[in-house]
Amino acid sequence: MSTTSESTADRADAPATAAADDHQDVRPPSGAFSPSQLVRNLPDAVRKMSPRYLFRNPVMFIVEVGAALTTVLAVALPFLGGDGTTIGFTWLITVWLWLTVLFATLAEAVAEGRGRAQAASLRATRTTTSALRVRGYDRTGDPAVERAETESVASAELKQGDVVVVVAGEVIPGDGDIVAGIASVDESAITGESAPVVREAGGDRSAVTGGTRVLSDRIVVQITSKPGETFVDRMIALVEGAVRQKTPNEIALSILLSVLTIIFVVVVLALGPVAGLQGATPGVTVLVALLVCLIPTTIGALLSAIGIAGMDRLVQRNVLATSGRAVEAAGDVTTLLLDKTGTITYGNRRAVAFLALPGISERRLTEAAALSSIADPTPEGASVVELAAERDFVPTERPGRTIVPFTAQTRMSGIDEADGSALRKGAAASVLAWVQEHGPVAPAVAEQLEERVVGISEQGGTPLAVAERTADGTAHLLGVIHLKDVVKTGLVERFAALRAMGIRTVMVTGDNPVTAAAIAREAGVDDVLAEATPEEKLALIRREQEGGHLVAMTGDGTNDAPALAQADVGVAMNTGTSAAKEAGNMVDLDSDPTKLIDIVTIGKQLLITRGALTTFSIANDVAKYFAIIPAMFVGVFPGLQALNIMQLHSSSSAILSAVIFNALVIVALIPLALRGVRYRPSSASSLLTRNLLVYGLGGVIAPFIGIKLIDLLISLIPGF
Repeated sequence: MSTTSESTADRADAPATAAADDHQDVRPPSGAFSPSQLVRNLPDAVRKMSPRYLFRNPVMFIVEVGAALTTVLAVALPFLGGDGTTIGFTWLITVWLWLTVLFATLAEAVAEGRGRAQAASLRATRTTTSALRVRGYDRTGDPAVERAETESVASAELKQGDVVVVVAGEVIPGDGDIVAGIASVDESAITGESAPVVREAGGDRSAVTGGTRVLSDRIVVQITSKPGETFVDRMIALVEGAVRQKTPNEIALSILLSVLTIIFVVVVLALGPVAGLQGATPGVTVLVALLVCLIPTTIGALLSAIGIAGMDRLVQRNVLATSGRAVEAAGDVTTLLLDKTGTITYGNRRAVAFLALPGISERRLTEAAALSSIADPTPEGASVVELAAERDFVPTERPGRTIVPFTAQTRMSGIDEADGSALRKGAAASVLAWVQEHGPVAPAVAEQLEERVVGISEQGGTPLAVAERTADGTAHLLGVIHLKDVVKTGLVERFAALRAMGIRTVMVTGDNPVTAAAIAREAGVDDVLAEATPEEKLALIRREQEGGHLVAMTGDGTNDAPALAQADVGVAMNTGTSAAKEAGNMVDLDSDPTKLIDIVTIGKQLLITRGALTTFSIANDVAKYFAIIPAMFVGVFPGLQALNIMQLHSSSSAILSAVIFNALVIVALIPLALRGVRYRPSSASSLLTRNLLVYGLGGVIAPFIGIKLIDLLISLIPGF
């Protein structure tokens, strides 16, 4: 069974911080968008106006064709006898049609520009270093490396399967797995986390990333990446969006927009003769303006930026998705598999109570437990000292005191004082045997100890007995320390929010059913899989998927790889093995398994952002109908003047106002597309109601106000 306690051991504060965050409302960091980004990415936006590029976006391609057509007409009008008003109107329409295309490509350019900025910082971590390659490594262990010949080569020359030796102060030359040794590694260049982490051979903490630096000791690394295909190289490609493909929903929406565009092309061509505009040059300009305002240009312009920004929001959380499909799938997840250790719990058992035996004061037990834990360097031992400090006792040094360290043989730790007294803390059976070495233990006392030990065990905790030996050589049992897996702060509320969203949570653990059930009840998860094997995890995922559910899970070990590959959203820890990272479709650089909950929330945010802006785009077309349609037909059907409810100044100003608003609204919505619509966990019906009220109703009202204001300004221009 793979565990994920590494994130807790390496970065003790990270899980607590993550759990303390307000995950009811996902917002990217402030400064996610600034107007200066528009100017900075303007050249790239101009390049994206190439017809060969825009052809992939049918909506905006039609707008560009229309802009090109009106450009030709505007140039030809002086030679066709057009008057100044007609020429001015045509040129204004032409300019704003080109600006519409530019604003659409600008949205995508800004989204990709942020990715390039992040990729540039990653690219700076790639360095060509010298590596000490081992000749003829036979995988018999570190002593073989000591005897083997080595050669100094450039990191670019390393091949998959090569073995290198890296010592303190050196940069790891490539991605690989530690086959011998243990070291402290600085991964800040990759993760941004300043605290060093421990990497060692074997287990789930053996993977290392090229470009990180060894701070202490010495490790032997077998290279697992091919030249140019390191983890950093893949990160750069992902962040830049070079391999981003459209998701199924995005493809479906693109098809829908294309179909709507074709329908409106046919409708507009049919409206020309009815409006009496056929054959007239200004009439063609009006028809093009009508078409651009009727087709869903807003969502067509922003669709690609929304998808890129969704992956970018994950990058801001230090999570890399191998495709937009994975981000989108996260938004539709209905079953969430979470490992217990390091995900639901802190990963290390902590002292939560001191249970004194009858006749022993709690203060006496607290002091003895803290003093006997001085020699225990484990997180559990440290938690005993911390709990004692909360009870106003901090152990101090004393001359003549001898520290008795914990060993696997004695299963105890403690201290021996100069006067012959001593304290011991450890497994109940070991401590009881130590006491019995110094005299008999009353059956009643042994029975009371047993009751407390059994009671803690039944609650899923771990009991540690505490005893003392006085200076006269007699020993006494003092009580029991209750250690337990502590559920992370805020998880109960977060699981409740997930439940409200229709997501079922399942805790997966290798613990026995009694302990697993106790933790599951405390954490508030919906189900639990105890004593789980890799085969059982894989079977559980397949059962859920066969039932029509989308499954997300996290893992870090080689034995997690099959389940990560099977899951719809598989999040591999960066601290995990290469097999796990290859199997998952996301990599968490911080190795914080609780981030899986954030990933699901960000996925949902992407989906509702796309839905909200689609609703707004379609709704704001309604207002543009009332601006352009009456203006077009009023000459043929004067009675349609009644539909001019905005009381626009003239037919020309009405059409031009609608075109200008159609272009400006794209720029206005770029920050929202990049930042994402605010997401609050709620039912599907509540989300739909909010979507319709805010973005549907808002999409109808905003154009009425915007077009009217623009019309007032245009009416000041002579000739309009």
